[in-house]
Amino acid sequence: MIRRLFLTLTLTATLLLGAPLDPRADERFITLQSTTSTQNSGLFDHILPRFTEATGIAVRVVAVGTGQALKNGRNGDGDVLLVHAKAAEEKFVAEGFGVARHDVMYNDFVLVGPAEDPAGIEDLRDAPAALARIAAAESPFVSRGDDSGTHKKELALWRATEVEPAAVSGTWYRETGQGMGATLNAAVGMGAYAMTDRGTWISFKNKAGHAVLVEGDARLFNQYGVILVNPAKHARVKAADGQAFIDWLTGPAGQAAIADFTLDGKQLFYPNAKGDGTS
Repeated sequence: MIRRLFLTLTLTATLLLGAPLDPRADERFITLQSTTSTQNSGLFDHILPRFTEATGIAVRVVAVGTGQALKNGRNGDGDVLLVHAKAAEEKFVAEGFGVARHDVMYNDFVLVGPAEDPAGIEDLRDAPAALARIAAAESPFVSRGDDSGTHKKELALWRATEVEPAAVSGTWYRETGQGMGATLNAAVGMGAYAMTDRGTWISFKNKAGHAVLVEGDARLFNQYGVILVNPAKHARVKAADGQAFIDWLTGPAGQAAIADFTLDGKQLFYPNAKGDGTS
């Protein structure tokens, strides 16, 4: 009874005095809408503490597919986007939802699959040709199916073939509707092929007998961009702190932090911000 009375009085005093119930309520922070690939790779654990130490601004990450991140940005649910579907990003800015788009870093996509490689795609340097072989063999292929940057790229590669994946969805072509890690787990469990960004693949622990089979096609290039959500559309956007993050990320300190992020001696992302305010 005494403890309950104490808690009631404490809550009442908190409400009357206006003190925050959330211990993080006074924290200076921005919300970053980004991708599962950047989150799952461990990149943010490496670079964000450096930004916070330099500026005093914390970063709260919402990791979703690029399509969802852009949708969230349109709704004003975030201050900055860090995503990887350049055409969709440019459309986001052109429609007035973003202030400007800037290149940040890149890596590439790869096609992975079981070591026995039933479709015979290993060492091809033509990604659409590899997908066409998978389709011809009706070998299982697992897609994210979630409108992410990876999914958008995959569909673009299918369009270069005569295969319409939507027409065979649920047969040899499976869609998870989930992030990259979950999709890779499904592919490994099914002995299936999949497309992934290289950063997530390097950090992925459940490879089992799967390996990179197709790489090196210029069409597998994977560019990341950063965008400030337009405060003219959504007044709650923390424009100054969001721009501070963009300036840091595309400046010498942020670019160096990206460059020195490695796993097992392998670099996952390559900085390529122009540093001149252009995209």
